[in-house]
Formats: sequence, C-alpha cells, structure tokens
Amino acid sequence: MSELIIRDVVAEDIAAITAIYREAVLHGTASFELDPPDEAEMLMRMEAIKDVGFPYIVGVDDNDTLLGYAYANTFRSRPAFRWCIENSVYIDDKAQGQGIGGKLMAELIARCTQLGFRQMVGVIGGGVEHRASIRLHEKLGFNHIGIMPATGFKHGKWLDSVFMQLSLGEGSDTDPDLDAYPGTLYRQKTKP
Repeated sequence: MSELIIRDVVAEDIAAITAIYREAVLHGTASFELDPPDEAEMLMRMEAIKDVGFPYIVGVDDNDTLLGYAYANTFRSRPAFRWCIENSVYIDDKAQGQGIGGKLMAELIARCTQLGFRQMVGVIGGGVEHRASIRLHEKLGFNHIGIMPATGFKHGKWLDSVFMQLSLGEGSDTDPDLDAYPGTLYRQKTKP
C-alpha cells in the first residue's frame, strides 16, 4: 500500500463513502441500518456532522482513492452528554487489514481530544462476532463497558451491541470548561 493520507472530508468524497457504507449495510453488522442510504442522504449526514463542529476525516492513497473514513458524532442528544461523543469508522473491503482503521481512529481521537471532548464511546454492532472492530478499539485503549444482547435483528439473526469507552484528555478528572464547548449543537442552549 502507498502512504495513507488523512484529510478532512469534502463533498466530492460522498460517492466513495456511500459505496463503502452500502457494503457495510448490505453485508455487515457494523451498522444496524437495513437499507443503504443514497448519496444525497449521506451528503446531508456529513454536512450535519461537520456543521456542529465534529471531525469527519477520510484516508486516501497517493492517487486520492478513498480507502476509509471516520467521524465523531453526538453520543446522546441531551445536553449533559455533550462532552461524550461516539465514533464511527468504515474501511473499503479491498483495504481492510492494512492498518487504515487504526490510523483513522488515532487521528480522530487526537482531534476530538484537542477539541476538548472528554469521553469517546464505540458502539460495535454484531457483538463479539465483529472481533476486528473490538480489537481495533482495544489497541487504541478503549475499555469494555458492556454488552447489550440481542439489540438488533439483521441477516436473519439477533445481534448484540458491544460498548467500549475511552477517556480523552483529562477525562473526568476535572470539570469541563463550559464556555469552550467546541460544537454549536448546545451553544444556543447554554449561552444567553
């Protein structure tokens, strides 16, 4: 493999992102969606994530071929959760097993830490069946925090969800700076 280049997502990446996600939806258990969204929906989702200040990155080779993508998003919508984010990472089938997921996740963690988030949660669909994703999170320092059995039904079987968590920066050792929240999602609610 050539050198992996990690950069911010741009609208021109949506076709490749949609194709990668389509494969995950149709043939995998990482996503509990049953019908793959089209490019217009994926563009709308990407813009919504970026508009509130969350990182959304892609990994490309030196020919600018998109090999994978990762982003952070709201873990839960209530304002007290605003320091806790959920990660997502998807790799093209042809690029799996090359360390791309780890590099994208390491960059995502660094960016989220720099932005001031305090906790990152990975929700791994398919449970222990999705061992590669669990190992990836373990290598990056995530701790197992629980398994919710039979939370989804896909491909003719019940699927578990594995929850893993990583403290970012000072974690819960100090209170967050309420005036420095990086996103705009809650700013209108916390500022006069």
